[in-house]
Amino acid sequence: MKKFMPSPMREKSMSLAIRIVHLHKYLVGEKKEYVLSKQLLRSGTSIGANIREAQNGVSGADFSHKLGIAQKEADETLYWLELLHQTDCITETAFQSIQKDTEELLRIIRSAILTRKENKLLDSLR
Repeated sequence: MKKFMPSPMREKSMSLAIRIVHLHKYLVGEKKEYVLSKQLLRSGTSIGANIREAQNGVSGADFSHKLGIAQKEADETLYWLELLHQTDCITETAFQSIQKDTEELLRIIRSAILTRKENKLLDSLR
């Protein structure tokens, strides 16, 4: 098994996925909301899976591609959270907390993608 150095992106994506799983359980158990919560579960847990795939990428292009997918999944997660909030399935407090964590992870992913592009550009100039 490949060992990874701790990274904020990996740690935050796992933490968010755990929060998403708990929120899904709440929405299904307490609110009897199955459709939107399932979409949230899929996109919210997919972020970390794609980050791990990126770290196992066979090339820089593969790394960037997988992070791009993680970025899209994070943005989709924000969409489902907004929809759940605006339809009164989750409270303002819950929404703001998990939205903040999702947006922070999205910024980290975008930063990693930009850093990879900058490094690729610098490598091509050498």
